[in-house]
Amino acid sequence: MNRIEALLQKKKDPILSIYYTAGYPSLQDTIPILQSLSDAGVDLVEIGIPYSDPMADGPTIQQSGTEAIANGMTLRVLLDQLQSVRSRLEIPIILMGYLNQLMQFGIEDFLKLARKNGVDGLIIPDLPMDIYEKEYLTLFAKYEMPVVFLITPQTSPERIRKIDQLSQGFIYMVSDASITGAKSMISQSQLDYFERIAALGLQTPVITGFGISDAETFQTASRYSRGAIIGSAFIKSLDSKNLAQSVKSFIASIRS
Repeated sequence: MNRIEALLQKKKDPILSIYYTAGYPSLQDTIPILQSLSDAGVDLVEIGIPYSDPMADGPTIQQSGTEAIANGMTLRVLLDQLQSVRSRLEIPIILMGYLNQLMQFGIEDFLKLARKNGVDGLIIPDLPMDIYEKEYLTLFAKYEMPVVFLITPQTSPERIRKIDQLSQGFIYMVSDASITGAKSMISQSQLDYFERIAALGLQTPVITGFGISDAETFQTASRYSRGAIIGSAFIKSLDSKNLAQSVKSFIASIRS
């Protein structure tokens, strides 16, 4: 069973997922951060593949991506870094990147290496669901690599149900239509949206992202979904001089 599916079946408490950028703060920090997140009890990680033209990323993630690229991070470097991870870590790993990056690498070559090196799933924000179904579904299935699709407040119920049919693992519920970034509260309009999605009775679990930054927003989002994803607030908290301790302290603050 895929590690993501196993987690969703086994875990009853809210799932805490952390997003961070590969190669930030320094090129060799990708795996130490992953190890520290696993040690701190995080359930799921999303590792961002830095890209020069990201969609919907706020200033914190954009800046981390710019620095990671300057540090020398590439898709191939990331896959190389992940080679030995499964000899010591079982935490589910999702890579988040863009279709153009995968096409430049070679999609099948990428899938082969990602599978070999322990990647459990992908988030590809610019991959249209219809194109995925027609052109890529069979190839991704060959390498048992599920794609996590995003929904937003503007996604129609019909499209959400189609995503539900195609999804494996979970559906990423973008909490609002703005860019990523830590926010101090969840608005009433967001709560109305969460309730609307919950009322659809989807067969695929939903996890919430965008604007989740602390224990309060994590707990609120988790009341309407299986858990939540924190990115910008975590990246801001990283202390390059004491990486493991900064990770431990941040996760403790969310779990408190």
